[in-house]
Amino acid sequence: MSTPDETPQPQQPGSQPPQPGNVPPAGHQPPQGYQPPQGYQPPQGYQPPSQPGQYSQPGPAQPGFHFEMPTDGPRSFNDVMPQGGFSGMFKTQGLPTELKVSYFIWVISGLLGLLFGLIAFFAVIAAFAFAPGFAAIALILLLITLAVAAAQVVLAMKMKEGKEWARLALTILAGVSLLLAIFGAASGGGSGMGLGGNWFGFLVSAVAVVLMWLPNSQLWFKAVKGHA
Repeated sequence: MSTPDETPQPQQPGSQPPQPGNVPPAGHQPPQGYQPPQGYQPPQGYQPPSQPGQYSQPGPAQPGFHFEMPTDGPRSFNDVMPQGGFSGMFKTQGLPTELKVSYFIWVISGLLGLLFGLIAFFAVIAAFAFAPGFAAIALILLLITLAVAAAQVVLAMKMKEGKEWARLALTILAGVSLLLAIFGAASGGGSGMGLGGNWFGFLVSAVAVVLMWLPNSQLWFKAVKGHA
């Protein structure tokens, strides 16, 4: 039998602080006159009410830019080549709008770079007859430009497959196109007809890079990686 001293007493306002982890529900108001004891720390995640009787609730995390080194790098030459060859070059089913635009920028600019680079190649060969030194420099820049243009097309198709390493490689290629624009201008524009050998080519590449790293594009890459 309980003695009078053992009978639990009703809790008085201000006698006990809320236990850690017990966040008051929305609409709960503390008793009038309640004061937390000195040194009391509110539980983690607790937000004080902005108005009497109201407690703010944490909102959902917003997607933003988050860079991680790719872990899906190619292990052989077959991993570098597009699946199914180049027959599906212009098929973009399942891609978000941002990646579709970025993909077509890379592919079309790469194909144009190859076309104009081949045309410029004959002009550079002819220049060896009267300016061999200038022609030699222009030829080196032109060959690099052709390699960059061809790599763009291949990497864009791998990026379309959800390969993060291809997205990173395309980002690096945009930096290479900037260098080609600088050296192309310094050499008199000898490779100006090739992609990346002019400032317009670099600006186009920069737009494509931004589209690849937008939050919606990053969510798509994570979704593809999760189903791999």
